[in-house]
Amino acid sequence: MRISIAQINSTIGDFSGNLEKIVAFTKQAQDEHRSDLILFPELAVCGYPPMDLLDQDSFVEMNIRTIHILQRELPKNIAVGMGFVNRNPYSQGKALVNAYGIILDGRLVFEQIKTLLPTYDVFDEARNFEPAQKWPVFEWKGERIGVAICEDVWRETNIPGTSYVRDPVRELLDQGISILCVPSASPYIAGKLKVRRNLAERISRRGNIPFVYINAVGANDSIIFDGCSFIIAPTPEAAHSGAPGDYPVRLTAKALAEDLVTWDSLAVPEPAALKNPSETPVHGSVAADAADPFKVGLTRGELDILEDALVMGIREYMHKCGFTKAHLGLSGGIDSALVAYLGMKAVGKDNIVCFSMPSRFSSQGSKDDAAELADNLGCRYVTLPIEPVYTSFLATLDAVFEQRPFDIAEENLQARIRGTLLMAFSNKFSSMLLTTGNKSELAMGYCTLYGDMDGALGPIGDLFKTEVFALCRRINEKARAAGGAGIIPEAILTKPPSAELRPNQKDQDSLPPYEELDEILKRYLFDNLSGDEITKLGWDGELTARIIKTVARAEFKRRQAPPVLKVSKRAFGMGRRMPIAREIHER
Repeated sequence: MRISIAQINSTIGDFSGNLEKIVAFTKQAQDEHRSDLILFPELAVCGYPPMDLLDQDSFVEMNIRTIHILQRELPKNIAVGMGFVNRNPYSQGKALVNAYGIILDGRLVFEQIKTLLPTYDVFDEARNFEPAQKWPVFEWKGERIGVAICEDVWRETNIPGTSYVRDPVRELLDQGISILCVPSASPYIAGKLKVRRNLAERISRRGNIPFVYINAVGANDSIIFDGCSFIIAPTPEAAHSGAPGDYPVRLTAKALAEDLVTWDSLAVPEPAALKNPSETPVHGSVAADAADPFKVGLTRGELDILEDALVMGIREYMHKCGFTKAHLGLSGGIDSALVAYLGMKAVGKDNIVCFSMPSRFSSQGSKDDAAELADNLGCRYVTLPIEPVYTSFLATLDAVFEQRPFDIAEENLQARIRGTLLMAFSNKFSSMLLTTGNKSELAMGYCTLYGDMDGALGPIGDLFKTEVFALCRRINEKARAAGGAGIIPEAILTKPPSAELRPNQKDQDSLPPYEELDEILKRYLFDNLSGDEITKLGWDGELTARIIKTVARAEFKRRQAPPVLKVSKRAFGMGRRMPIAREIHER
């Protein structure tokens, strides 16, 4: 059998556009690849995640209507699988199901409902969907094909907070399937590709069958889908030895791009190994921990994919929200430097504007660094001094401030003036404002509401400060390797970070050293450890308690922040829903 994977970028609610892609890819698979079966990702018909659009009956009806149109428009003699929302066929439970259907010769000949409905991280599928109660097998071209939808194969990974009774993979293997197809909308996480591949290999070995993984690509709101679809299939020797090397990756689709790839199950080609760039950790990346692949220090290759993922996340968010131009405040610091570089790559140098908005506290070095970076990027650079506005605001507030000493009020006022100017430009020119805060700052509330938190998207809001440095160093390393100079000025990489809102201010005046802060934050945010548990790992108890208390007290700010691009296993936003008003029990 010739099996094609159609790795497409579906837009949520764009039923006609998604339908056109499904038809076009199917015709290409039949005409150019001579495919017998083509498989699209989970919920390819409507886009993922639809969230509370599922409450709208018209949205559900459009899913079903699109399936009927596909039955008429898809070519004959090729089986076509795609994910869609359907009504619950059972007598009780939720009104809807997350379904995967196969159309053949104008008929919907097969339908599998998703069994395991995740509710952790960004997922909330049990809110809307009823799980499967049966697991049919699709017989085609001499093969017995089973379908397990995304989470259905993650049962054995013991994800914290999940406890699944059903095992869809076992249900299918017990029926003697010869191929397992796994349509997915699996979000990108740095380093996750290795985890997916290891999981697929275990299941392939368990049944001694091919594992066909079809992942979505693109980005919707905070979530980035990296694609990277693949097929793992046993060698002829696998049935006798069962050795790990007998279950190679046969074929892979592109990372972060739409793709159509085809595999002939009868052919025995040389195994196509996954591209595996240098495993040498880059200075400044997270410390390695072989026990948990989500904590492993990012390799150069993984940093390159991370960069591409962030660029695609910006581009997709802007495109799907109807924007073609972007802008940001360029302070001369490392965070805004990285966002400016990513934004330029996403929309082009002619479609991004960088604003310098110096105050009385802005150093000449920072102004020079910002100008140099903008020149390196080739983008428009505009200076808007805020001193006249700041002076006017202070004069207006003089009576109500009651001659009290300079403090955070005057500091934040500068940030809010800058935010006002940037939003005015956004309104006037329909340009999307990119926010420049990183995850370390968001965690500690080291940011100003209605100031530097203004914007429509936070591209690096899921990168710790140490990861920002690592990615910037990698960007410069690649530029030099290509024969050029570093893009991000060296002074930006070496000077102590500062908000420059008061004389001689440094981030470390208010925050612990980032190397310590980030490691404690990972244990608190990723591992859900309490202060006592973190202290037992060797971290200072007083420092840990201070960090946890600050994170909790800053929740009100994050609730009002723009969405961030998710690249870790737990980002701020929809994947971490915490109460604002609470007692801090975990200190």
